Amino acid sequence: MSAPAVLALTEEDFDEHLKHARQPILVDFWASWCGPCKMIGPLLEELATELEGRASIVKVNVEDNGNLANRFGISSIPTLILFKNGKVVDQLIGAAPKQQIRRMLEQHLS
Repeated sequence: MSAPAVLALTEEDFDEHLKHARQPILVDFWASWCGPCKMIGPLLEELATELEGRASIVKVNVEDNGNLANRFGISSIPTLILFKNGKVVDQLIGAAPKQQIRRMLEQHLS
């Protein structure tokens, strides 16, 4: 069985994962009760598979990882934050169409 396309991160492994990333990482800040989060979940899975080897997509549950949500000023979910070389390079708040998320990612692929 293959690994999930979208990896779930926690406060314990977030910084380590970011530090060792060799490609852009899109972080989906979400919660299980959030309708728009559920809407974009499958889109992010598709993008993770389509962009495998070029970008990573990970999820952070804001209910279980409140310190991370606070650290990045998450006040509305879903919030997508794109990191490159460990730094925030782009952000998208709310449920967006797949093509809009893809465009944001592709702008930062090298």
